[in-house]
Formats: sequence, structure tokens, C-alpha cells
Amino acid sequence: MSGAPVVDGAGGTPRRRIRLRWYLLVILVVGGVMASTPWWGHDLAFFRVQQVEVRGARYARPSDIAARLKIDTTFSIWGDLDSLRVRAEGHPQVRSARISRRLPSTLVVTVNENLPIALVPAATGFKAYDDSGRALPLDPARWGVDLPIVPRADTALFRLLAEMKAEWPEYYARVSEARRVGKDEVYLQLVDVGVRAMLDLSTERLLQLSSVEADLAKRHLRPVEFDLRYEDLVIARLP
Repeated sequence: MSGAPVVDGAGGTPRRRIRLRWYLLVILVVGGVMASTPWWGHDLAFFRVQQVEVRGARYARPSDIAARLKIDTTFSIWGDLDSLRVRAEGHPQVRSARISRRLPSTLVVTVNENLPIALVPAATGFKAYDDSGRALPLDPARWGVDLPIVPRADTALFRLLAEMKAEWPEYYARVSEARRVGKDEVYLQLVDVGVRAMLDLSTERLLQLSSVEADLAKRHLRPVEFDLRYEDLVIARLP
């Protein structure tokens, strides 16, 4: 009896229990690797990219964005997507991109575009710019975009127009031209009236302008110009 093995509550010898634990550990590690990284699909033709779908493109050509990825049908859908995202964001029309997989063989590229905020005269017509002052590779004539005209590229003016578009889109839609008339002064030509203002024109000032316009409209008065350059004053010049 003294030489008999000791049996624990699990029903096995200490050596057998240790071996079983190692087996379980190996199974867990292998299972985790298979679940987190589908290495087993890298070399299968079934998972090679056959299609690139581009979503969210408004002005950019989806084919141009797809070409930026520089992949062919030997590329596995399980390949590195971060490098592809960087390539897509290299397109001047793309502000940000997100790439996802749709099994078994499609990559989906969802883009957020740099949208045009103004047009600047150029030798060949007009060139579109975004709010950061970046020239965009879109043809305004082809797309028929109706945007404010700025005499020359001016990032501060682009930023002002972008803020108007975000906060007061109805006023932005009325701007046909925007230009500087001094270091910190701007002139906005709306479709029906001119507005003189400072470069740091705020939404509060536009709210005041809206109130004055509404009051004058009730009295059937049509000003030829508004002046917002003086703090807390909205000066309306009548014909």
C-alpha cells in the first residue's frame, strides 16, 4: 500500500494533472491566435481581394481613391488595413478614411471628403478651395458648384466662410463674393445686399443682422448695405 500512487480529488496523479494543464494552456493559446488573427486565410485564393467599394465620395472619383490603395488580386483581405488607409488619405480630396472588410473578398473604403468652401479665379477658370486653404482637384464647371468667389487664396476668409456655413448656412448660401478691404475688414456681397464686417465676424453679430433685416422687411425697407464693423451696432444704409 505504501507504494500506491496518491489520487487527488480531480481523479489523477500530480504528473498527469500538470500535463493536462499544459495541454489546456496550449489549446487556449492556439485558439486565441486563431480567433484574433486569421493567419490561416492569408494564402487562400478565397480571401484575395476581388473588389474595392468606395463610399462617401461626392466629388472625388471612387476609381481614383481605389487606385491609391495600390493593391491587386494577390492581396489578401486579411492584409494590413492601416497602410491602405494612409494611402487613401493621401488623395487631396480625402480628409479621412476608414477601411473595413466584407467577407470573403471585398474591401470597403468609407471616406470623409475635403469639401469646397470657395472659388478663386485662376488662369484656366476657377479653382476650388477647402476651409484649410487646400486647392482641391475638382472641376467646378463639371460639378456646377455654386460657391462664394474670393479674389485670391485667403485662409482666414475661407475659415470665416466655413464658420458661416456651419452656424448660419442661410447666410453662407447668400454670399456671392467675399474679399478683404483692409487688414481685418471684409466685404461680403450677398445676392441682395452688401455687408461690411470684421474678419472675426461672430454668430452673435449675424444674429443681430438677421433681427435688423427682419425688422426692415416688416417696414418694406430695402437697404443697400449693412455695416457690422462697430461693436453692438448694425448700421443699415438705405438708398
